[in-house]
Amino acid sequence: MQLCQRHIGKRHLAVTIGVKKFELPMQVRWSDIDQNRHLRHSAYYDYGATTRIACFSQQGLTNLKFEEMRIGPVLFREEAVFKREIKFEDLVTVDLVVTRATQDFSRWSIRHHIYKEDRTVAAILNMDGAWIDMVKRKLAMPNDLIQNVFQDFPKAVGFEWIIKG
Repeated sequence: MQLCQRHIGKRHLAVTIGVKKFELPMQVRWSDIDQNRHLRHSAYYDYGATTRIACFSQQGLTNLKFEEMRIGPVLFREEAVFKREIKFEDLVTVDLVVTRATQDFSRWSIRHHIYKEDRTVAAILNMDGAWIDMVKRKLAMPNDLIQNVFQDFPKAVGFEWIIKG
């Protein structure tokens, strides 16, 4: 088990690689707030995207690497289930787990939990994705690097392999 830490402001990113945990702390910003003085719905999706990209980058799948490979992740479905209100200046933590995938990781589903500071689940984000060839603009098969990285991503309790058919 390898544990990596990176400091982000006053908080730090704790990642257990190849085992069970990836979490990213976030400070709710004024620009994330809607007219009701709570987190606007689209900010939840932004937090999920930021967490996914941080996880990819931490594992070596940086934006530059994706450009070199001419491939990138693409989402087909993204949904949010809102559980508790998040307000301005709240500190939240977003995790990432893979819930389903094909054996070659050409298709995958990821879930994020957004936790309040007391670890109450404020929201759950679910998404289904794949890989796109950035030149042909068509779905692509992930190479060995991407497959190995996804193999090491945290898996959800109840993780399922998708059978191609």
